Amino acid sequence: MRRDSLTIDVTGGPIQGVMRRGLRMWRGIPYAASTGGDNRFRPPQPVQPWDGVRDAAAFGPIAAQDRGSLFPGPGGLGGSSEDCLSVNVIAPASVSQRPRPVMVFIHGGAYAVGSSRDMPQQGESLVRDGGVVFVNLNYRLGAFGFLDFSRYSTPERPIDNNLGLRDLVAGLEWIRDNIGAFGGDPDNVTLFGESAGANAVTTLMCVPAARGLFVRAIAESAPAEAVYDAEVTAQWGADFVERLADVVGSAHPGSPADAAQLLTTATTAQLVRATTRTMRETPDRVPGTIALCPTIDGDFLPERPIHAFANGHAHPIPLIIGTNDREGSLFRGRLDILATTPARIQGILVRTRRHLARALAAQYPHLPTRRGRADFAGDYAFWYPSVVVADGHSRYAPVHAYRFDIAPRALQLLGLDATHGIELFAVFDRARTPFGRLVGALGGYADFERTGRRLRANWLRFARESTVDSGWPAYTEEHRNTLIIDAEDRVEQDPRAARRIAWQEFVPHI
Repeated sequence: MRRDSLTIDVTGGPIQGVMRRGLRMWRGIPYAASTGGDNRFRPPQPVQPWDGVRDAAAFGPIAAQDRGSLFPGPGGLGGSSEDCLSVNVIAPASVSQRPRPVMVFIHGGAYAVGSSRDMPQQGESLVRDGGVVFVNLNYRLGAFGFLDFSRYSTPERPIDNNLGLRDLVAGLEWIRDNIGAFGGDPDNVTLFGESAGANAVTTLMCVPAARGLFVRAIAESAPAEAVYDAEVTAQWGADFVERLADVVGSAHPGSPADAAQLLTTATTAQLVRATTRTMRETPDRVPGTIALCPTIDGDFLPERPIHAFANGHAHPIPLIIGTNDREGSLFRGRLDILATTPARIQGILVRTRRHLARALAAQYPHLPTRRGRADFAGDYAFWYPSVVVADGHSRYAPVHAYRFDIAPRALQLLGLDATHGIELFAVFDRARTPFGRLVGALGGYADFERTGRRLRANWLRFARESTVDSGWPAYTEEHRNTLIIDAEDRVEQDPRAARRIAWQEFVPHI
């Protein structure tokens, strides 16, 4: 069929898209089979073909999650399913004789919540302004995708690990095989993500099966250290099984076969409820960790990504990486999953020698206050790991680093400032939404919108050419040039150097 038609042949059969706002859109396209039933806790399986033309006008079901109880936002399991592996594609209405660059976005949400439809009109401005093809996708979350139950695998009922990452690899393979039908270039794919999505980006850069599926990467606020050894993740899996037994109301399993039976027969809702308990309890049980995470299994993920970047084992592709000025200020109330309490911070500091802990704490003179604890937590989870990735990767491939500092006055008055996730409103041009205008009503709206245009121009230039604005120098360990994105952008060398050195000496690994 013609490449410029709304009806396109893809793996599984023909799909019918829609024309909206001058763009061609296809939504809810399966890239793998349902992960329910016998496919639960198994690698993604091939798409099941369909008869006739599949309507691709509506988003597919989101991954099973408990959005309402765990994080603010639309709640419950409404619209979620274990049959969630789908992609959405947006392409320009006009036809290009040359294949277009492709930008693939991975959503965040602590590997517990989120979906490809969280931010309305996501990617549309990038397609309009940059002439790219935009793709985003759903992948398994929570216990379904990011807990390690492989110790309970039996010949009769195999159970695998790193399933959420395996989903993303399958999605990227689908893009490689099908994006040409939408006018995209399978050899010119930029992978980008935010928060857990950025962790997925930096981790996939170290996954052998993902090599060649993308040629450049952008990691926005990546908790790059949140990848743990199999011994740690196996214990978290065992703890989860006990929680699940309590939720189901059954005895704790006495054997691996019993545990496998419990995991594979529990309902979706029961697994989600046990995931919520895991998310709430882990930050206090093991301070500084997030239990939902990739596993270093020696095979699919051979080594800790931080080490892979340092030793040149990551895919040697250009990388943009950065964080926001005050990452930790968002994590309050139900969002409080970081090391934001005195007990959690103390649990981190005791994992090293006393003089190093004192030197690190001295970098946060307001540590006893909520603001000080939030900044410590944000630096621990997001900023310093991103610095380590930039340091290591810059030895082998081009790196550009940034810090996003701008925030509308309303967020400053709320004590949030340039907090976690705020840059997404710039990346996806959402400042002009009702929410964006409300946040900017007290001042700073115009500056934020102008900053967003500059940021998008850099992201698009990077996706097209692997370059950025000439005023943004590359990052090296010698100079650590960092673009400070603000009302007026500027470049700083090694910002917060004393704090970086203190973290470098501390290196609190699990």
